[in-house]
Amino acid sequence: MSEGSGRSAAEVPSLFRRAGALVIDWLLCVLIAGFFADPVRSGWPPVAVLIFEYAFFIGLFAQTPGMWLTRIRCVSVVDGGRIGVPRAFLRGLLLALVVPPLLMDERRRGAHDRVAGSIVLPVPN
Repeated sequence: MSEGSGRSAAEVPSLFRRAGALVIDWLLCVLIAGFFADPVRSGWPPVAVLIFEYAFFIGLFAQTPGMWLTRIRCVSVVDGGRIGVPRAFLRGLLLALVVPPLLMDERRRGAHDRVAGSIVLPVPN
């Protein structure tokens, strides 16, 4: 799969599935952050957990727990393989800024995906 392969919008997951995966991951991060901080008083611990969750799970497995449940994956736009921990960390860091995901192209790649060289796709059957 090359960068210029031009996947159609029908081949990428809906925003509903992507948002669902993010909500599931966010809830898990709030629960985990609750073990070492008070997420109600400080919003940064769950954000930090989310960034590291994305780096670990996307970098090594191409899916977070939320992505696994919603049957989507985040892979390299160039070859369809895993993007690795450093690029997944960068993607998670940019996702935490909230604005990059809102700047999507016709392939639903947010700025965080374009910078990390990734794309979110449905899990093949």
